[in-house]
Amino acid sequence: MQPTKIFVTDYIEPDLKWEEEQLAKYAHVTFRYDQLKFKPEEELVAAIGDADMVLVNMVKMTENVINQLEKCKLILRHGVGYDNVDVEAATARGIRVAYEPDYCMDEVAEHAIALMLAGWRKLNVGRKILEASSESGIWDFNAIYPVYSVKGKTVGIIGCGRIGSLTLKKLSGFDVDILVCDPYLTGERQAELGIETVDLEPLLKASDMITLHATLNDETYHIIGEEQLQLMKPTAYLVNTARGGLIDTEALARALGENRIAGAAIDVYDKEPPDPNFELFRLENALLSPHLSWYSEEANWSMREKVMEDFVRFIEGRPPRFLINRELA
Repeated sequence: MQPTKIFVTDYIEPDLKWEEEQLAKYAHVTFRYDQLKFKPEEELVAAIGDADMVLVNMVKMTENVINQLEKCKLILRHGVGYDNVDVEAATARGIRVAYEPDYCMDEVAEHAIALMLAGWRKLNVGRKILEASSESGIWDFNAIYPVYSVKGKTVGIIGCGRIGSLTLKKLSGFDVDILVCDPYLTGERQAELGIETVDLEPLLKASDMITLHATLNDETYHIIGEEQLQLMKPTAYLVNTARGGLIDTEALARALGENRIAGAAIDVYDKEPPDPNFELFRLENALLSPHLSWYSEEANWSMREKVMEDFVRFIEGRPPRFLINRELA
């Protein structure tokens, strides 16, 4: 069989020993990996230039990088989004691009709901009240007012694909009204979910809590900016567990600093990790988590198994599980 080289550009697992063991049975396969996320493109190209298949997590696969791949037939994105891969450039070179969209769906939906509830109940403020009251010996709840009931409120979901629709399902027991904005949701799918979609503007105006589950692309970049934040209720919260680029962070920081919206709960960022002077760090009405909505032990192993399945499919000459540029099928 033809020698095959698989290269992993960057990874979040403690190590890839399990993957090495699984691939050791294929004598003609060379498996290599490195942590190249913050390395210059020249070093990245030197490592992957002769690879037949590339697995990428957060490394940016730019047009310049892709055009220097000598033998690559498949770029596999380790995760749900693929905005760090120039799919158009890959397609032009005849390189298939695939991803793993069917993992961590429950985890992200649950994390989004956890952030909603934490924002609504102002849990970060409550901790400070507890510590201050412990010091004084007297309960003082003034800093947390007002807190509103979840029951009867309106939740707006922007993007209702795999994770958005699961979030919709998990919210069904919370006695809330739900609005969905997703222009690509078919009538048949809306009927399956028991909803009718609305445009973005009425959703922003009516929602008490807005959660983002859209894919990041040219159309959705900064889908929440100054204009959209102006439409939101002053008592509304914004949650983002999808991609940092969906929100204009500078506009959000202004809105939070001026108390034009009640708060935001964010798990994803334009630059990851954010710089120490990140504008949301100084705002008490910004509840922040470190891009961990995907994580559980179960999801982590599910991802490794799905990636391994795509490795084996590639080695055996079968198509990947989820091909993005389907014109190359």
